[in-house]
Amino acid sequence: MATAPSTPTPSAAPPRAPVRWLLDFSGWLLRMERHALTALMALLILLILLNVVTRYTGMPIYWVDEAAVYTVVWLTFVGASVMTRLRMDFAVTMLTDQLGARGARVAKSVATLGVTAFGVAMLWMCWLWMDPIGIARYGFDAKEYAAESFNFLYTERTQTLNWPTWVLQLILPVFSATFCVHALANLLEDLGAAERRIHPGFDVVNADAVN
Repeated sequence: MATAPSTPTPSAAPPRAPVRWLLDFSGWLLRMERHALTALMALLILLILLNVVTRYTGMPIYWVDEAAVYTVVWLTFVGASVMTRLRMDFAVTMLTDQLGARGARVAKSVATLGVTAFGVAMLWMCWLWMDPIGIARYGFDAKEYAAESFNFLYTERTQTLNWPTWVLQLILPVFSATFCVHALANLLEDLGAAERRIHPGFDVVNADAVN
């Protein structure tokens, strides 16, 4: 007895152009961050090896320790941005485990909205702190700007590298911007505006796989 052919499952409608553009931009940022993590990890290993060798030979290089510290700081912020998009951030599920599927989805969307709001607030804080318009009004004269605004960000330098502090602290606004993009992409997926994407090259996508 012949069986009727099964009806193919209809595929979900493709997301609208603005949503698709944002998700594509988030994916591009994720790939760039992966390269940045690889480069920063390589730099950190080289700095540690250089520190060990120079100390062992009795000729330590005094700026290596500070360079390694700032490399770890950049690694932390870039890695946090990546973990946000991969949804590897920590979560307490005591409440959502007691809710139904719909309630858990709503709670997850609210939590993601809170993460997005935090990113926007941090980006605004960085804008106020670095005050690019304010420093531009003084012709990028850091000393004159500091004397009037009491913001000494652009006059400070690192202790051993003697680099401008603001250059190294650029990771904060960069992180805030990428964090916002990733959080908004997650929010759109949680709201059902687009299907949840799989990110090639990132095999570890949950905390249970990290070991």
